[in-house]
Amino acid sequence: MSVLQDLVNLKLEEVTTSVIAEYIWIGGSGLDIRSKARTLPGPFIKNPSELPEWNFDGSSTGQAPGEDSEVILRPRAIFRDPFRKGNNVLVICDCYTPQGVPIPTNKRAAAAEIFSKTEVVKEEPWYGIEQEYTLLQKDSKWPLGWPVNGYPGPQGPYYCGTGADKAWGRDIVDAHYKACLYAGIQISGINGEVMPGQWEYQVGPCLGISSGDQLWASRYILERITEIAGVVLTFDPKPIQGDWNGAGCHTNYSTKSMREDGGLQVIKKAIEKLGLRHKEHIAAYGEGNERRLTGRHETASINQFSWGVANRGASVRVGRETEKAGKGYFEDRRPASNMDPYVVTSLIAQTTILFKPEGGEYF
Repeated sequence: MSVLQDLVNLKLEEVTTSVIAEYIWIGGSGLDIRSKARTLPGPFIKNPSELPEWNFDGSSTGQAPGEDSEVILRPRAIFRDPFRKGNNVLVICDCYTPQGVPIPTNKRAAAAEIFSKTEVVKEEPWYGIEQEYTLLQKDSKWPLGWPVNGYPGPQGPYYCGTGADKAWGRDIVDAHYKACLYAGIQISGINGEVMPGQWEYQVGPCLGISSGDQLWASRYILERITEIAGVVLTFDPKPIQGDWNGAGCHTNYSTKSMREDGGLQVIKKAIEKLGLRHKEHIAAYGEGNERRLTGRHETASINQFSWGVANRGASVRVGRETEKAGKGYFEDRRPASNMDPYVVTSLIAQTTILFKPEGGEYF
């Protein structure tokens, strides 16, 4: 074993009670994930309130001007660190000015405000998010497994496929799956997607703001694993133009009223509200989504709201099981793979719980 590998595998808890905390935040683009580490007294950190605030140079992340570049990090959620292991932690943070004002890229603060409203708390909104992504070859930025400057065979055998000519990157996918479970993320499954080199994992069911925290943590872990593997990760909603599936972030949703007897009627009323605010949702559902929502490749048209039972070509799908039981959940199929989960989850709750169509107002 090399000296480097020996140091990587060193178990800190055997020689110190200190803990390494990796502070993670969303950068200036709203999509890039940044992080830096610090040493803190241990041996255990279980609650974000035990962690100190920190800061970073916002002028280097596109989040503050150079003459006043300090941005404050506030710890919000803690996960076990699958890379350093032991008692070390990953810390999801959001960002503020030194005066305590959320900066423009801090979408968590507004989401937390919606999720804290009495009407929303009573309804206990659950989310299950299906994160699709594409793995790219590092040098060519072409999907993993595809011929250089060429194309594989047409779509068909790749979805949930098995075999060296159908599935590329499974080691990365499995490593991510296990790392998320280790971290304490509620990852509920994985599968190969329709376009070769494209995969999906699911996070949930999660309650309220936790859904966004967990999805961002899972994205960070995936980014780190692809870094180690020398593969490029993209959440582009249409990484390859032409007759290839895009990448979405389908968001499954239910409230307490939807999960109880008679919930199907509540679901239908919620879907009606979503239809009335289709444009507002599309505007918040991810950059470049117009390249994906074309009415083809298992998508609805971006310009027209639709819903149906078991219809994967609709904006919103209600499952057969929900229809049969008369209660359950529905799936919003419009969000793009690069959507911000804080924005999408809170907007769905706002529209379905707080929005009053008759007055165009909110509770």
